[in-house]
Amino acid sequence: MSKKNSAFDQMKYEVANEMGIQLNHGYNGDKTARENGAIGGRITQKVFEQYTGKNYSNKNAK
Repeated sequence: MSKKNSAFDQMKYEVANEMGIQLNHGYNGDKTARENGAIGGRITQKVFEQYTGKNYSNKNAK
C-alpha cells in the first residue's frame, strides 16, 4: 500500500469516526448510500479546506 492510499484511508476512518459512523477495515457493504456519501462529501470538503485554507463547514451556512 502506498503512502497516498494509507493517508486517504486514515482520513476516511477519521471522518467516519467524527460522524459517528463505524467503518470496518475491509468490507463495508452494509453501510447506506447516505452514510457513504456523507463520508465522501466530508472528505472532499476537508481536502478543499486544506488546499484553500478556507473553512467550508455547513455550521455557519444559513
